[in-house]
Amino acid sequence: MLVRVNTKLIMSSTEDETNSKESPFQDEKEEDTTTFSDLGLTEVLCEACESLGWKTPSKIQKEAIPVALTGRDIIGLAETGSGKTAAFALPVLQSLLEKPQRFFALVLTPTRELAYQISEQFEKLGKSIGVKCVVLVGGMDMVSQALVLGKKPHIIIATPGRLIDHMENTKGFDLRSLKYLIMDEADRILNMDFEIEVDKILSALPRGEGRKNMLFSATMTKKVAKLQRASLRDPVRVEVSSKYQTVDKLLQYYLFIPLKYKEMYLVHIINELAGNSFIIFSSTCSGTLKLALLLRNLGFTAIPLNGQMSQNKRLASLNKFKNKSRSILIATDVASRGLDIPHVDVVINYDIPTHSKDYIHRVGRTARAGRSGRAITFVCQYDVELYQRIETLIGKKLPLYSGATEEEVMVLGDRVNEAVRFAKMEMKDMEEKKKEKGKKRKSAADDYDDGENFTGVRNRFKKSDNKKKRKTVR
Repeated sequence: MLVRVNTKLIMSSTEDETNSKESPFQDEKEEDTTTFSDLGLTEVLCEACESLGWKTPSKIQKEAIPVALTGRDIIGLAETGSGKTAAFALPVLQSLLEKPQRFFALVLTPTRELAYQISEQFEKLGKSIGVKCVVLVGGMDMVSQALVLGKKPHIIIATPGRLIDHMENTKGFDLRSLKYLIMDEADRILNMDFEIEVDKILSALPRGEGRKNMLFSATMTKKVAKLQRASLRDPVRVEVSSKYQTVDKLLQYYLFIPLKYKEMYLVHIINELAGNSFIIFSSTCSGTLKLALLLRNLGFTAIPLNGQMSQNKRLASLNKFKNKSRSILIATDVASRGLDIPHVDVVINYDIPTHSKDYIHRVGRTARAGRSGRAITFVCQYDVELYQRIETLIGKKLPLYSGATEEEVMVLGDRVNEAVRFAKMEMKDMEEKKKEKGKKRKSAADDYDDGENFTGVRNRFKKSDNKKKRKTVR
């Protein structure tokens, strides 16, 4: 029998914020005096929440935590940013306090970055009780991961493929004593064709009432419903998000431009909004690298993030953007869901998303925790149908962005085109060096020079640009 708990979420496009002094999940239209202690959490965990600046629990936390503490299985339907990581982490940690055990809980997640973010949340909440976590994801050395597994940590956070690798190849590793299974963003796990891996994992876990299960998903698809039947027992359903919304303080615009002028418009907008932090979304991995090189050639602190970069490079890019040493992150949709990036002033959809729902997740990177933000979507002559689908999904017409007139943009033409040409040259140089050295990297982006000084092709661009400036002065 499935028990349903329904509640309406006013703001669904924010995310877990561990450094906000005001609760990032609070509904500003309702006064709520519920505390974490009221949910049944122990004093040490309440203090951990307080140390992170969380004054009151979010709606998913209020509904899910008391149920989880009774030992019931849960299926939670909640958008990214509703506070669901803490909704499953806190009950797991409280149960761990009561009955300490190694290999206590397994969290399955669709992406590497989300796995690291979940691990960070567990470690912050469980710091005072000495919780140990391991992250098992592709792109990292299996031997190093196996060594950490050998120390028998409490919490395992893994992508399905890499977990299977360790189950089959790491001596002495098994999950027969596991007490908790959490599947986060289950819809994405299944959409990424991990069904076979998930079935293998489920078959290797202990059966019966000894294992507690929690499944979280943004949507209830047929695949998720099937997974629920296979993995959960008499679950309580907690639903806090049933429609696609964007927050009131997010200013959304579109800009209709010819395809061939997209780079010029991008540079103009970044100049106009100087001093802000940006996430720029590109539809391809090579596109993120080209735009990063283009902007770096023009003196902007830009850095790429895409799924073809090595894991170390991806984490390095994220950390540089999060610590504000880089103000522009150019990303594929790998960064649009689930990541905890606390400061984003402007989101630019340089390439319009193919799937309308991805628009919600992209623009949800800004205007969080009561702050304002801007989202600008580039629409070229080939994107009209995709853009109309987005407007249908969000239920409103977006205004035209008025901060970029054609006359102002065209002034940048020569300089931007030259920077594009040199960016393409540098990408070619990277590919050639990669072939010459025979390196086993996924992407030329791994050779991206993020130093402050221009080198190689960039140095040639700098000299070329200086010559043009001297001619202009004369």
